[in-house]
Amino acid sequence: MNTWLTATAALLTLGLGPCLWVAARGPAHRRLPGVNLATTLVAVVFLLLAPGFGRSSYTDMALALAVLGPTGTLVFTRFLGAGPEPASEPDRPRREDGAAR
Repeated sequence: MNTWLTATAALLTLGLGPCLWVAARGPAHRRLPGVNLATTLVAVVFLLLAPGFGRSSYTDMALALAVLGPTGTLVFTRFLGAGPEPASEPDRPRREDGAAR
């Protein structure tokens, strides 16, 4: 086990656990930072695994995750901000002066 893999193991055990804890508990607007940080940590893990195993494809995966992570956050925020649709009121007959009966 080399230094790169030791750093990866430390980052996974010490960093990803609290991120997953935050991402799994509470309302949606409080889970979002945990998901963001977990995405960043996994991208860094891929960057550390690339020299650890001597495979450059892990660098490509980190780059793809670094691009898609914030995009996923924007999509999640878009759906989070929309909220539930309010129930529409049924049309009530109106009097001639415009007031509802």
